[in-house]
Amino acid sequence: MMALVLMALGGAVGAMLRFVVDAMIRQLWSARFPVATLIINTTGSLALGLITAGATPGGVDPVWCAALGVGLCGGFTTFSTAMVETVRLLGERRGLAGLTYLLGSAVVCVIAAGLGSWLGTVWWS
Repeated sequence: MMALVLMALGGAVGAMLRFVVDAMIRQLWSARFPVATLIINTTGSLALGLITAGATPGGVDPVWCAALGVGLCGGFTTFSTAMVETVRLLGERRGLAGLTYLLGSAVVCVIAAGLGSWLGTVWWS
């Protein structure tokens, strides 16, 4: 039961953090390309890689891994927004930008998750 409560709290904090970070990035960089969501999803993927690397025997408690990984990172990152932004780019007849965003997001986020996992393995070892 404690894991569910911590995941819910983590999700709430992650969603609020996403809102604040998104607003800050949009103030600093007013681009027609969805930079804020790309940055949020990339940093969230990196953080999730770090957290899951700690989910080893003798590492981070599984309850905290769930609270931070599923809750915080799940609330912070936003796959659905990335897909809506891809559709928006395509709807604006910016096919190359839409395709670049879709594929670029996937590649960059997988690399970030892998880097986070590697860093986490080094950290937790």
